[in-house]
Amino acid sequence: MMNNPYRPGGAYGGYPGYPAQQGGMQYGGQMSPPPASGQFISPTGQVAPTSMLPIEQSFIENILRLNLGKMATLYMTYENNSEWNAKIFKGRLEAAGRDHIIISDPTTGMRYLLLMVNLDYITFNEELKYAYPYGQQPPLTTR
Repeated sequence: MMNNPYRPGGAYGGYPGYPAQQGGMQYGGQMSPPPASGQFISPTGQVAPTSMLPIEQSFIENILRLNLGKMATLYMTYENNSEWNAKIFKGRLEAAGRDHIIISDPTTGMRYLLLMVNLDYITFNEELKYAYPYGQQPPLTTR
């Protein structure tokens, strides 16, 4: 059986940016020590503290963060739910994370914490802010 270089433990020691099974990253045939807690390994092998992570403007949560405060309609699907399979939420976009969105209903003050895994799509009644630096290395930012 041939060793797949793109699987963890393969010829490259794992996926780029993720530690290999043996505890380190392998780039260009050299094994480096595993990153210390609180460090991030870039695809080029450079070590940066997690307080300096790359901005990936294309991720949904980052697009939503650019549009905080705007009114949104979120279409969600809940599989295997006997009461309701799909639900629509309307509210002001308060926050967005990797796995969640927080909206608030301005008429009732009710806040909703919604999981990204259930999100189908979002509509807005106004123009969105969107920035994506095509072909550029994303800058580092503190979080």
